[in-house]
Amino acid sequence: MAILNSMNMIFILHFAATFFMLGLSWFVQLVHYPLLGEITQYRKRAYDDTPMRLATWVVAPPMIVELITGTALAWRPVVAYPPLMAWIGLALLLIIWFSTAFLQAPRHEVLATQFMEPTHRSLMRTNLLRTFAWTLRGALLLYALLLSFSLVSAT
Repeated sequence: MAILNSMNMIFILHFAATFFMLGLSWFVQLVHYPLLGEITQYRKRAYDDTPMRLATWVVAPPMIVELITGTALAWRPVVAYPPLMAWIGLALLLIIWFSTAFLQAPRHEVLATQFMEPTHRSLMRTNLLRTFAWTLRGALLLYALLLSFSLVSAT
């Protein structure tokens, strides 16, 4: 079927990676980071930075897939994901990556050595930027998917 060409497959892979990260970002915002705040200095030694180190194995692959496929879609958009939407999606991805590198990662470094309530609060606050950016990306992609269904049914 001509509908599933290589760019459409890239769109599907991109959609899956984005929605995985969207769900994970809300889980982190609502569950993981608040629980991190419950760790006392006494239990900190046992907790250490293990969850942050292990989380990289869960987060890095879909983030990389999302970046590669998002870039491909911006350069060669599919019919249901017009260029403007693809470039907005890529801009949101860049916000997510910069936020991760320059806002969340430094706070994680501090918290890995010593729990400090102000740093934890700052991590929770700045992570909202990523969570909302992924939510906007999800909305764009969901709209594009719904648009593609209407385009397919019209043909």
